[in-house]
Amino acid sequence: MKQSFSSNLINWYDENKRDLPWRHTKDPYKIWVSEIMLQQTTVNTVIAYYEKWVKIFPTIQDLAQAPIQTVLKQWQGLGYYNRAKNIHAASIILVNEHKGILPKDPKIIRSLPGFGPYSTGSVLSIAYDMPLTIIDANVRRVVMRLLALPGIADTKQDAQIEEFLNKVLPGRRVGDFNQALMELGAMVCRSKEPVCTICPVVKYCKAYKLGQQEIIPQIKKKIIKNIQAVIAIIKKGEYYFIQKRPSKGLLADLWEFPGGKIEEGESKKEALGRELKEELGVELKSSKHLFDVKHFYTQFRINLSVFDCVLESEPKKDSTHRWVSFKDFTKYPMPSGSAKIIEKLCLDNN
Repeated sequence: MKQSFSSNLINWYDENKRDLPWRHTKDPYKIWVSEIMLQQTTVNTVIAYYEKWVKIFPTIQDLAQAPIQTVLKQWQGLGYYNRAKNIHAASIILVNEHKGILPKDPKIIRSLPGFGPYSTGSVLSIAYDMPLTIIDANVRRVVMRLLALPGIADTKQDAQIEEFLNKVLPGRRVGDFNQALMELGAMVCRSKEPVCTICPVVKYCKAYKLGQQEIIPQIKKKIIKNIQAVIAIIKKGEYYFIQKRPSKGLLADLWEFPGGKIEEGESKKEALGRELKEELGVELKSSKHLFDVKHFYTQFRINLSVFDCVLESEPKKDSTHRWVSFKDFTKYPMPSGSAKIIEKLCLDNN
């Protein structure tokens, strides 16, 4: 089974794989960048970010020398910003301790910021053809169907999945085998409506034989929270007031407009006044509603009500609070919701 399973899968991959930019390189650094970007992000979204990133930071040395704010700005819109912080921190370690080269030792790789079992296995197998297995959401779903494993797709299944993968891992082209498994999950063995008729390993699939491929794995219901928030646009001539988020927590170290969540029982105006008092220590004199912006995150939907605000006194200015012009917004990494606000402000000003 080992030889036929892996050869069937790799042959299918050779004929059907998508033409993606990171598949045209064996540079371990670029493979590393692509694998980190692809975590929690769709392939179509990553392509443009990856191509721009490797132009701006073509080597580990270039990335290590870049200021973190520059790195975060290039990551803006990809979300999960700790990925960018970790890849930057790891690049500095690699330059200082490993001459800017990604080592082949899995123990060293695992010790670097942002490297877990999946990223270690994927990068080393693809870049160096090391015999390491990988388990991501696509691989987990594929193997759960192959083995007809019951339950929700989570880490509880990984021991059995790992055992199976070690049995079918080929002696060569391990990186292609791992990519083929992920590609199979993305293109054929999809979460909804799997296309079993074109699957290269369908004859090994127990779920298919049992007619259970549509119900394995079980779907975990997502609870999406709806959040209402108010945003203050504070202007002084041609300049806008922005602030930096804390270095820990959600959207850490990104820049945004003042504001926050509307508490239960509050009106938008009351929430706006409270947030400005809490964040900046200033009183709201008057406000005018400009527009609303909707944005979706993994676990919640947020509606941002944006107001043009006049304050009783000028807000503080320090390293985490700044007045910036429209053209200078490009220098500050911001959450996607804030970026949408800037786009609307730009349209309203034209």
